[in-house]
Amino acid sequence: MSQEVRNLEPKQLWNKFADLNAVPRPSKKEERVIAFMMDFGKKLGLETIKDEVGNVIIKKPASAGMENRKTIVMQSHLDMVHQKNNDTNFDFDTQGIEMYVDGDWVRAKGTTLGADNGLGVATIMAILESTDIKHPAIEALFTIDEETGMTGAMGLKGGLLNGEILLNLDTEEDDEIDIGCAGGVDVTATRQYNEEEVPADSVGYTITVKGLNGGHSGMDIDKGLGNANKIMNRLLFDGFENFGLQIVEINGGSLRNAIPRESVAKVIIAGIYDEAFVFDMQEIIKDIKAEFKTTEPKLTIEIVKSDLPSKVMDLGVQEGLLRAVYAAHNGVYRMSADMENLVETSNNIARIIVKDGEISIQNLTRSSVESSKFDLANALRSAFELFGCEVTFAGSYPGWTPNVKSEILDVLTSIYEKQNGSKPHVVACHAGLECGILGTNYPDMDMISFGPTIKGAHSPDERASIASAQKYWKFVMEILENIPMKN
Repeated sequence: MSQEVRNLEPKQLWNKFADLNAVPRPSKKEERVIAFMMDFGKKLGLETIKDEVGNVIIKKPASAGMENRKTIVMQSHLDMVHQKNNDTNFDFDTQGIEMYVDGDWVRAKGTTLGADNGLGVATIMAILESTDIKHPAIEALFTIDEETGMTGAMGLKGGLLNGEILLNLDTEEDDEIDIGCAGGVDVTATRQYNEEEVPADSVGYTITVKGLNGGHSGMDIDKGLGNANKIMNRLLFDGFENFGLQIVEINGGSLRNAIPRESVAKVIIAGIYDEAFVFDMQEIIKDIKAEFKTTEPKLTIEIVKSDLPSKVMDLGVQEGLLRAVYAAHNGVYRMSADMENLVETSNNIARIIVKDGEISIQNLTRSSVESSKFDLANALRSAFELFGCEVTFAGSYPGWTPNVKSEILDVLTSIYEKQNGSKPHVVACHAGLECGILGTNYPDMDMISFGPTIKGAHSPDERASIASAQKYWKFVMEILENIPMKN
């Protein structure tokens, strides 16, 4: 199937993307893709550096006639989000992504595609390899671990780069030019609990929430999508309130930056409530599906009998857990007062694990305003501490403050309008781009972010538009030819 992708235009881009997608590259396990990029740069005879955290920098001199232009940094991240459908048999640690063409879209078979940010990486690779593309001096920066901590950008030291302009190729709408983004912080609540013997005459059930769209917990947080952890908590709360339901274990969500698509809970109820419990659950399921009929038409909630366990969660802790998750904010918290239709602050209740006496609730809180980010983080902390959790903040990274007077912004908007006959949308996004972090050590660098259209990032529905890739490639080529002169 990769050959079908390799035949697409522009071939330089899609061939490099296919090469990259053959290399397993999960976040925090980038050893193979780092080696791949180091080998790529060295084979081209270009200066190739791996810094102390694993970022790869490849430097290419300006093409003939472009020596008097400002040096640019072209930047994308090497890692990708790993998500797959439950019925897909795939090992991200050992297998390359299996791609296919579906009309105007390139997709993967039951997994994330890696277009985020593989198409950006492939773009830079194609330019580094080319012998006929006009360009100024380039410092190609390939960062690691963008998706689960941005530790690559955070670990990049000042002085390694000399570029005056940074082109970040990590946005997902081809008619948008990004000049700002949200920062984020991981909020994790944990506690232990005692387990009790299962009461006599109990009945075991497994409740499964699945079929949700999922998606990017920043870019898609305002779309009214269902959160499997929140939906599951509704079901468990009602079962506890009305029938004394007791929790055996919960496994909901996966990655912090992905809206959770699935959750599975094992529970017990008293046998005398068996029939009434099932009837009541079906009524609640009907209500939930009606609420989400527009945004989540494939939502499925199953309740099936299962074997009785030997232990269940302590009822006192269970009540605190259900009430805390109900109280914890999920979704948009505040819209920006300065930029129309921009989410300022949000939270994603990404992962809930309850098993063997341990509770873990993992959140990703985002905001373009640092004080608002910690306001929401403290609200979450309060909800979880009230039922005895230890709450930690980790991986905090800053947002990227928009610069509407950017010189490179003027270049890009002019080229876009000339090529497309319309103005681009100049926006800030609610995703966590690396520009804000990179700017801490390179404060004078003029930064911009753009990319081809990618839908469903961070989910197995991720897909990249072929027509958009062609539009984007043309855009990149003209940008390279029009980088401003050195001062």
